[in-house]
Amino acid sequence: MNHPIQVCIIGNSQATAHQMEVAEAAGRILASHGHTVVTGGRTGVMEAAAKGAREAGGIAVGILPTEDSSSSNSYNTVVIPTGMGYTRNALNILAAQAVICVGGMVGTMNEMGFAWMWQRPMWGIQGTGGWTDKVIGTCFDERWDRPIPGIDLEELEDLAKRWAAGEPIV
Repeated sequence: MNHPIQVCIIGNSQATAHQMEVAEAAGRILASHGHTVVTGGRTGVMEAAAKGAREAGGIAVGILPTEDSSSSNSYNTVVIPTGMGYTRNALNILAAQAVICVGGMVGTMNEMGFAWMWQRPMWGIQGTGGWTDKVIGTCFDERWDRPIPGIDLEELEDLAKRWAAGEPIV
């Protein structure tokens, strides 16, 4: 049985209006091509991505740091409380086949590190600030020779279409 591709969108919980707009569009794009959107389940970029996914008729999975669902945003289709605090960032990345970065502070940087260690293909939406703009074009270490590409929403649309058509995520 083939499952939808799960894409984790990571970024600030206290996001700017621009980051929210980009995250919502990214969630919408991915869901409109049948992909499941995975986030940390709370506010900011996570909430905007889930909103975009739901408005496109898709599924938004929120993996929460708390023991209960009270910190979930209202757009999550599936809520997974972990009680793990920021350690749950590892689960966010392991639940996905690809990672899209929007802005980001230290929690996002942590998720980027996990994505790199587990060689989850990662793309940064250019111009969203934070750690995303700092890491575009770089390799974290010698484990992997794939610099983190910077893309815009049009390029994300192209990736989402290609994945939906069965092209491998690379």
